[in-house]
Amino acid sequence: MNRDDTLASIEANVENRNLVNHMLATEAIMRALARHFGEDEEEWGLTGLLHDIDVELTEGDTRAHSKLGADIARELGASEEMAQAILCHNESHGIFPETLLDKALYCADPLTGLIVAGVLVRPDKKLEGLTTKSLRKRFGEKRFAAGANREQVAKCRELGLELEEFIELGLESMKRIAEELGV
Repeated sequence: MNRDDTLASIEANVENRNLVNHMLATEAIMRALARHFGEDEEEWGLTGLLHDIDVELTEGDTRAHSKLGADIARELGASEEMAQAILCHNESHGIFPETLLDKALYCADPLTGLIVAGVLVRPDKKLEGLTTKSLRKRFGEKRFAAGANREQVAKCRELGLELEEFIELGLESMKRIAEELGV
């Protein structure tokens, strides 16, 4: 399994550019988490990159989403651990994250939405000036980034990370790929 083949599969299955950017952002955060925990950066990054490959294919059916994604990941050569993390990032299946990889993806997924919402309220619409402090301050505002599940993000504590530390790690990893994300 390699990143080029993974990206080719994403291009074949995903039309929505915002969804592709979300997957790229999740990949960046997962790579940063892998470095932090001394885990396999390629495996963790590809898990983040692939996690929503089936969203358009399942047409928003939460009961099918991530089941198909896990199957596609396996077809691309993903390990069973990667497929399991993809499967359990969707709460609809009632499969709870157990491994460090599972928990990392579960928390990283909604963090991208919180960060993007922080970008969108900035006058310049750029990641560069966005700070952890401003995101942390807005974290408690229910109307801000309403789609970013706060409880899911806050589960970062199960990874041994404090919320502010997790937001900082995610923000900095997304800043490194800001040009690719167009922000």
